Amino acid sequence: MAAAIAELGAREAEDLVTGAGGIAAAVRGEASWRAEPPGQAVAATPLVEAASIGSAPPRWRPAGALPASGIRVLDLTRVIAGPVATRYLGALGADVLRLDPPDRPELTLQTYDGLLAKRSALLDFGAADGRARLHELLSGADVLVHGYRPHALDRFGLSPQILAERHPGLVVVSLSAWGSRGPWGGRRGFDSIVQAASGIAMAESPDGKRPGVLPCQLLDHGTGYLCAAAALQALARQSARGGTQFRELALARTAHWLLGLPREASGSSAAADEDSGAWLTMLDSAAGPVTTVRPPGRLDDEALAWPRSLSRYGGDEAAWL
Repeated sequence: MAAAIAELGAREAEDLVTGAGGIAAAVRGEASWRAEPPGQAVAATPLVEAASIGSAPPRWRPAGALPASGIRVLDLTRVIAGPVATRYLGALGADVLRLDPPDRPELTLQTYDGLLAKRSALLDFGAADGRARLHELLSGADVLVHGYRPHALDRFGLSPQILAERHPGLVVVSLSAWGSRGPWGGRRGFDSIVQAASGIAMAESPDGKRPGVLPCQLLDHGTGYLCAAAALQALARQSARGGTQFRELALARTAHWLLGLPREASGSSAAADEDSGAWLTMLDSAAGPVTTVRPPGRLDDEALAWPRSLSRYGGDEAAWL
């Protein structure tokens, strides 16, 4: 593969791979990305794009001990960004149910990270009974969070218009790599690929020639927390004004936001010297104790905590508590 790609230009390789349905991006500088149609489309999109469809009445919800107490969140996400959003809503009190297709099992370490504060069930949306169960769950949900490409879930009755008709008053948060606008709106992608295309890889270059990388999947984590905030804001808006509320976010748009912030010269951070134990906690699981990160933040000066032991992947019923 390396030998074949070596014969190609970066843009040619990008076109061939994406044309075949794969994931690739030529490394670009910031100026180049912003000058090209995909970058221009992303730049023209709000960091959190909001829309309301229909005239569903406001949903009244009693206040609870935590900001999301009593909120039911249906989680159709995988791999970092979406799971970060939904696990944080779980830490804030929501009942989060994650659904995965039975034929695409998750990696073990990713299940430990992605199932915090939620339950996990398997459901085949491609089968008629699976689709029916999905919409039964949506009828009892307050929030749907999904991390698939724009329109990828339309065939299951999850397009915005159908959701507004079948499940009025729902809050829907969707995230993707590139957003739904512009020539890359339908492309697959993930954090490192977006770093390469958007100019972050070159901004992190060690020598101005070789692409670098952020020290973590920051686009995923940052977009995940933005998604959680967007869900809470949309719930507040729905309870006041009604409608079926939609919020759309994209890793590439988060990249634009971060690139536009002031920067300091790279160097060692004082935070790196802190005791990592302050950020870690231990949870029970079917496989034994698991050490994981704590949820960030405090509420009324009390540290947030994961509300339950780790679920076994696919081990829960596809039902609300």
